[in-house]
Amino acid sequence: MQETKGLIQQIKLHSKIAIRVSTNSNNNLPADVMKLLTQPHRKANFFFVFVESGSLTHKVDLKDLTITNGQLFFILPNQIHTAPEKVNDNLSCFKMSFDQNCLSLLPKQFSFLLNPLNSQIVSFDNASMQRVKTLFEILNSILNAEGNENDGEIILAHLNSIMTEINTAYFKNVVKENLLPDRLSKYIDFKIAVETHLTEQFSINTIADNLTITTNHLYNIVKEFSGVSPKEFITNRLMLEAQRKLHYSKSSVKELAYELGFNDPDYFSRLFKKTTGKSISEYLADIQDLSGN
Repeated sequence: MQETKGLIQQIKLHSKIAIRVSTNSNNNLPADVMKLLTQPHRKANFFFVFVESGSLTHKVDLKDLTITNGQLFFILPNQIHTAPEKVNDNLSCFKMSFDQNCLSLLPKQFSFLLNPLNSQIVSFDNASMQRVKTLFEILNSILNAEGNENDGEIILAHLNSIMTEINTAYFKNVVKENLLPDRLSKYIDFKIAVETHLTEQFSINTIADNLTITTNHLYNIVKEFSGVSPKEFITNRLMLEAQRKLHYSKSSVKELAYELGFNDPDYFSRLFKKTTGKSISEYLADIQDLSGN
């Protein structure tokens, strides 16, 4: 498993802001970087692809993710990503990468980056699609022009506009279906709690108490937005983290179990097989087959 920590610093298009925007026609990445990206690798930065026309398939956390005209997908840090080696000739798209430090320079937070609706594909109506396309065109033009060092504030302003458009489109169906905002807010708080304290494995009662709601209320909210119970959600998240670590870590099963907060490695192994359908040894064999090693 390849690491990409520090890669954004190598390919960024501004000396002080770790951001890169390109089209499929002006990507111009070094051959060694392209080779890395077309192999399974752990993302260290945020990555977005907006398809103007055509279709494109990337593999994210070992699953195919396909988008077509007017759609966008996003990949979050720590996800496992494999870019396609070849794309269709009729494809027209924009790609954008930036790191957490760049995100922190923006004036507000964007809830869609927590992926509360469990979908990394965003669709736009015609008007918002045209705005997003224009914003990408502007950013691409600025970042790929010489002497862009004085354009930092302009770059961040347009990035903030793109992120706002994506955030609005991501939650559009939620508003359309009249789901209660406070329920969605509590679900986002639940996801933050899970991510923040993942390896501490807080009990459902503790999380509910911290969110000042009952366990039954928490169950109903998590079930509504994720389709599973809070316990299943946490278990699935832990097993996803285990799969990611198996790709890029050389830790033993025992060490991996302890890293994820399990006191009993045997129980961890049984839970992994129950959740994924494969034993850890079978999963590792599949990884080796995929990598050709």
